[in-house]
Amino acid sequence: MSLKTSDRKKRNNRILYALVFLVLGFIFSFSYRTLGPGSESQQMKLEVNDREETFRKDLIEQKERNKQLADEISKKQKSIADVEQLLSNSEQNHDALVKEAKSLRLLLGVVPASGQGIRVELEDGDYDPTQQNPNEYIVHESQVLMVVNELKIAGAQALSINGQRINSNSSIKCTGPVIAIDGQTFPAPFVVEAIGDTDALNSSLTLKGGVMDSVMSDNIVMTIEKKKEILMPALRDDIEG
Repeated sequence: MSLKTSDRKKRNNRILYALVFLVLGFIFSFSYRTLGPGSESQQMKLEVNDREETFRKDLIEQKERNKQLADEISKKQKSIADVEQLLSNSEQNHDALVKEAKSLRLLLGVVPASGQGIRVELEDGDYDPTQQNPNEYIVHESQVLMVVNELKIAGAQALSINGQRINSNSSIKCTGPVIAIDGQTFPAPFVVEAIGDTDALNSSLTLKGGVMDSVMSDNIVMTIEKKKEILMPALRDDIEG
């Protein structure tokens, strides 16, 4: 074998070894990168896990925050409902007070009144003055007061006698064949007018054994008429004072 052939073999062996070492190095490097503790794949997995954990914590915190906000909204809605109820009650109380004030003004007679109601007329009964006691056939203050008081109990909003407006402080006195109402004198027949629920007022007087039966048993003529509209003036200042 010549020297040249031997040198050529040695050179070829070196090249082969170099290629083998190069391939092995590449394989080791790739394996370390893919499977080793510091590989990019492992690093990516760690980053993904960290990100998921962060998202999980954020989601839990957001749910807690949402629950707190829902509780706050519920409390505020309750407060608003309470305020609305208070305002509603205030309005209802205001309306009730206005109605009560109006009713009191009507009962006191300080304002004119109008509305449906009834007209009650009390007349002296027929008698023979030569044979009978006339006092047993004329209208007395007791009969007038009986009618007025019954109408008040039945809910009359306003009352008048012979056109004279009366209130809770009015004075009704009998003086012979006439009646004095707050200093004003009126002869028979006596007409009592009452504004209010027509049926209720009429029923209160016509109950069996009630006012009408009692008055008529005293020989007094009593008639009742339902009215769609009754007008009453306010009390005069000199009487009211």
